[in-house]
Amino acid sequence: MEKETQVQVPRVKLGTQGLEVSKLGFGCGALSGMYNAPLSHEEGCFVLKEAFSKGITFFDTSDLYGELYDNEIMVGKALKQLPRDKVQLATKFGIRRLEGFNFEVKGTREYVRKCCEASLNRLGVDYIDLYYQHRVDTSVTIEETMGELKKLVEEGKIKYIGLSEPSVDTLRRAHAVHPISALEMEYSLWSREIEDDIIPVCRELGIGIVAYSPLGRGFFGGKASVESLPSESILKMHPRFSGDNLEKNKLVYARLENLAKKHKCTPAQLALAWVFHQGEDIIPIPATTKIKNLESNIGSLTLKLRKDDLKEMCDAVPIEEVNGEREYDVFAEYSYKFANTPKSD
Repeated sequence: MEKETQVQVPRVKLGTQGLEVSKLGFGCGALSGMYNAPLSHEEGCFVLKEAFSKGITFFDTSDLYGELYDNEIMVGKALKQLPRDKVQLATKFGIRRLEGFNFEVKGTREYVRKCCEASLNRLGVDYIDLYYQHRVDTSVTIEETMGELKKLVEEGKIKYIGLSEPSVDTLRRAHAVHPISALEMEYSLWSREIEDDIIPVCRELGIGIVAYSPLGRGFFGGKASVESLPSESILKMHPRFSGDNLEKNKLVYARLENLAKKHKCTPAQLALAWVFHQGEDIIPIPATTKIKNLESNIGSLTLKLRKDDLKEMCDAVPIEEVNGEREYDVFAEYSYKFANTPKSD
């Protein structure tokens, strides 16, 4: 059974710097083939316009998503069909695609500016609402990276600055150069490690949290546990979706599925509602290519969970029983646990 969409998605403050976004965001990467076959630009624009019509105004993309920057180009086309001042546009820089499934992380002053100018051009906009460093370059001081981002704010090219996967030390030092508005971090029922260190610091500093992969990269929506993965899906390379790990994780999904029946909703809706209940300062950005899933995600806003419900969910998905690392092997070294940068002189 599924909770129906009964509300327009409300707006909330993301951190204390003045940025307001929809309480539910939209991760755009999947539209360009992150987990499934990519949609055409026409199809992708249709999904984004449908999301906007239902109150979702916070769109998250990156210069990494899709072949040849496809996702930013697609989002740019959608924006031309929407009122720009009503959309909160987030994009990212800092991960450069190399040959195969290999990447380079860069945070030099010159690279920051070059990436921002290129994103503005591809998106066809005069400014970016929220500009993130996608991963931290541990060979460059965070003060250098932030110094250039601060200049871009002063020039009106970006409105707010964000980081993704910084360490606590890097975050504090970055915030001292210019206020950070939001941190984009993986956060879901089966990835809760940031509760110990990152979330308390964000709340101390007034920084909002944008939760990527709030459905466990689709796992709690049934990917690999109920429906098989498409042949082109990169999830086949993810530790939690591989071999014995996947078989063991299916037991976790089954327990959540039983709880969902009790709440008369889908496992995906219950998992997303859990994220909503972790605080007003946490904004999930699930990705989908289907209108049905979009409506289902919005329906999760109507679920009311009590403290004992939330505990029951955590007990059903105990972290120690989740098998496999949370990140792809190629990105493991860029986890926030290792994202310290050199000290500036």
